[in-house]
Amino acid sequence: MSSFIFFTINASNTFFQECWKSFFLGIIQGITEFIPISSTAHLMIFPALLGWEDPGVSISASLQLGSIIALITYFWSDIVDLKNGFSRLILQKSWNNRRTNLFSSILIGSLPIIFVGGLVKLFWSNYENSVLRTIPSVAIVSILMAILLFLAELFSDKIKTIDKVSKIDGFFIGCAQVLALIPGVSRSGITITTALITGLERESAARFSFLLGLPAITLAGLVELKGAIYEPNLVGVTPLLIGICSSAFTSYLSIGFLMRFLQKNNMMIFITYRLLFGTFLLAWYYINEAL
Repeated sequence: MSSFIFFTINASNTFFQECWKSFFLGIIQGITEFIPISSTAHLMIFPALLGWEDPGVSISASLQLGSIIALITYFWSDIVDLKNGFSRLILQKSWNNRRTNLFSSILIGSLPIIFVGGLVKLFWSNYENSVLRTIPSVAIVSILMAILLFLAELFSDKIKTIDKVSKIDGFFIGCAQVLALIPGVSRSGITITTALITGLERESAARFSFLLGLPAITLAGLVELKGAIYEPNLVGVTPLLIGICSSAFTSYLSIGFLMRFLQKNNMMIFITYRLLFGTFLLAWYYINEAL
């Protein structure tokens, strides 16, 4: 009887610990998915700093489903516009309408990451344990992305609105989105940076980045959901659902924050953060190695 009670208490503690971890990781996912500082990097680093195991690709990608819920909710009117653009494209063969142009730009821009992401999933079985997911790699990538975003902020025209996005712009930004498969790059970071380079003003760059992310993030989350449910470190489905819910709530808040912020401010605060984040990671890693 005593052993049964001990087992029950231990299992209960483990369950609540997993719920708390998923809740916390969902918050990290929500804050960092749309702000250009890399959600993947933070979902790797925070567990390491707290002494937790790496949640892995499956759980990290599944938490993105919460971000998708927030994205669809926040940009519902834009999504309806895209649906209408799709309808006009199919029924009227109209390519020059504002709605169909935006829809086709997003469609074309989504193809590169869907193709390359599929290849990685099928043929790079050791991706989760590759050198790209090491702390030094994430740190260096974060610093390089800060420099790239700084150059885009400094030298881009920033005059076009989202209605002026061309299909070539969409393809160019979509190709850049492929780099988000590298931890530390940040999907929103690389697509906003590239959108700025094409001449989009800041708020339109963020809006296009978020809409472009809908297909890629949704597919990644759904593909990895099954693996996350059977993750050996996860005690049941409940913790994962808690993480998705906390991710959805904080994602919605972070989207609203960034859209309002970019109406009046530049990207320098995020550039500075990425430089400091990368530098801190390198110092923390090599100090621990020396010890």
